Amino acid sequence: MDRMIFMFLAAILAGFALTEVTLAGTFLASLAPFATVLGALTILVFSLALIYHGVKTLFNK
Repeated sequence: MDRMIFMFLAAILAGFALTEVTLAGTFLASLAPFATVLGALTILVFSLALIYHGVKTLFNK
């Protein structure tokens, strides 16, 4: 279970990295809006997963 929590945290950090990546001046510049949206969705999904697991753990004890 602890490994999964750390994986969720790593995914949230990866989402923040995607929102902050600078693609201007590269051949990937056209993908910048997609990277921002994907990063925001990643942060949202994995944050909700962490909250869900936290609440589930809280009520199981």
